[in-house]
Amino acid sequence: MSALLWALVALPLTVGTLLAVAGRPVDRYAPGAAVGTAVAALGLAVAVAFEHPRVEAPLLEGLPAGLAVDGLSGLMVVTVTAVTAAVLLFSVADIGPSEARARFFGLMLLFSGAMLTTVTATTLPVLLMAWEVMGATSWALIGYWWRDPERGAAATTAFLTTRAADLGLYLAAGAALASGQAGSLALEDLTATTGAWSDTITAGVIAAAFGKSAQLPFSFWLSRAMQGPSPVSALLHSATMVVAGAYLLLRLEPLLAQSGWGGQVVAWTGAVTAVVLGLVAVAQTDLKQLLAASTCAQIGFMVLAAGSGAVTGGTLQLIAHAAAKSLAFLVAGAWLTALGAKALPALRGAARRHRTAGITFTVAALTLAGVPPLSLWAAKDVLLAGALEDNAALYIVGLAGAVISAVYSAKALWFVWQPVPVPDDREQPLPYAARLPLAALAAACAALTVTSFPPVREAVERVLGGEAQPRPYVWEFVLSGTLAVAVSAVVWIRGPRLLALPSPVTSLASDWLRLETAARTLLVNPVLRLADALAAFDDRVLDRTVEGTARGSVRLAQWTNARAERLVDGTVEGVADGARALGRWARRPQTGQLHQYLAQAVAAFTVLAVVLVLVR
Repeated sequence: MSALLWALVALPLTVGTLLAVAGRPVDRYAPGAAVGTAVAALGLAVAVAFEHPRVEAPLLEGLPAGLAVDGLSGLMVVTVTAVTAAVLLFSVADIGPSEARARFFGLMLLFSGAMLTTVTATTLPVLLMAWEVMGATSWALIGYWWRDPERGAAATTAFLTTRAADLGLYLAAGAALASGQAGSLALEDLTATTGAWSDTITAGVIAAAFGKSAQLPFSFWLSRAMQGPSPVSALLHSATMVVAGAYLLLRLEPLLAQSGWGGQVVAWTGAVTAVVLGLVAVAQTDLKQLLAASTCAQIGFMVLAAGSGAVTGGTLQLIAHAAAKSLAFLVAGAWLTALGAKALPALRGAARRHRTAGITFTVAALTLAGVPPLSLWAAKDVLLAGALEDNAALYIVGLAGAVISAVYSAKALWFVWQPVPVPDDREQPLPYAARLPLAALAAACAALTVTSFPPVREAVERVLGGEAQPRPYVWEFVLSGTLAVAVSAVVWIRGPRLLALPSPVTSLASDWLRLETAARTLLVNPVLRLADALAAFDDRVLDRTVEGTARGSVRLAQWTNARAERLVDGTVEGVADGARALGRWARRPQTGQLHQYLAQAVAAFTVLAVVLVLVR
């Protein structure tokens, strides 16, 4: 089984790399290769989910690379691969032959492979590497149409925002390594740290998770990510990057509980995000922006579950949301391709003209609204039961967020089902490659409801392990379902006029609370100004100092050459002349005549004898 686990991770990463590198020459074969790879990965995921293999390989001394599939990661790998297969099958019809298909499908497989590595990683080094690849490929996919400056800027904003938050994970890894208490940096060993080290690790993990999952105050980057192709949005929002942070918090729930403060911070941030970003979704007039804001809100429930210890409910919410959100984004992409519109007023009657898309979108929207008997209705109650066990106020805020989700979902449905002034209700069928994944995801939205009720829920709890989770009472299911149906009906009957708010409030909410403006004002602009100041200091002080030193050195060299060089040269030449003169004097006795050498020796000994006599 260990070979299957290696293959599960290596297959999408390898094929994705080959397609992305090969480029346009293999565009023709890229869709088939990508879909085949995704289906094969789904088969491998199902196999390892039952077997729970664990593998380890040397990476650095004392820091091995480990992968494992347990209960939580087993459910995640099946979810990731299933959604990836559906999205890639839809992309065959959505990404036309004129596009760079090999690059697109290659990057999508890399994106999926990085997420699979993330959810199966057992050590921080492997998690960090997968985390980085996922961030880099998301940047490339959001900016897929890179010739458009606006799309490139959107990709950069998303990348820099998530990268800034990702520094928290490096902080956590550094603290775990410095403490010496986390062994080989295994995730399960992080709870062994104590004191300030534990608090530092917890804070780093929370910051990285909030950034990746677009929780407050990082939510604005998800709005900019809508510039990418619709299949990218479907995969990014449902089963990969955006849920990676929520998954990490669910995985490290014991660390949050141990800290004493981490659980409360996470739970309340998730609850507030569910409410506030739900209101942002209500204010949107662009379908993709509405769905993006709803992603932040829906993931807020998963974060709430991690903070309150309701891991089962958070996992069920994650799986059900993956099916509903990927379906909603794929239909939005189909309408954008067919009608060239994504603004809600321009989508009036879209569901009537494209019945398959309209019906499946209705299933997705009602699932997001929490309308029974669809899956998010029950999953949300399972996690809210954990919140109620922890804090009644937390339950009330979470229930308010659920009600708001019914408002924005019903608003979207109202627009797409409204008749247009000049009716054209003829159905415009989608390609088969697009209809099949939509139907499968719509069926999943309904079928996954059983996971929230006995005996399947108890089976999921056993698979996930850990302590027994709080179970919702019947009145909780009835209350949330009744509220969802009632609110959806009121919005449907009264229409968007019911949602009219004062223009300043609407403007603030539709602009995502101006979070990006605040980030630019408080962080980006000061950093840019500091960079400009440092650049000016470099140009005006450091550069001038270096240039002045160089000019002074040149002048000193010129003076030395003009003055000191003459003296030195004269001295050297004088010594040389003296040496030559001595040489000439020394050569004169060297005549080659023997009698002269004898006379010279006699004279020399005579002088030596005279000196000896005189000295004595």
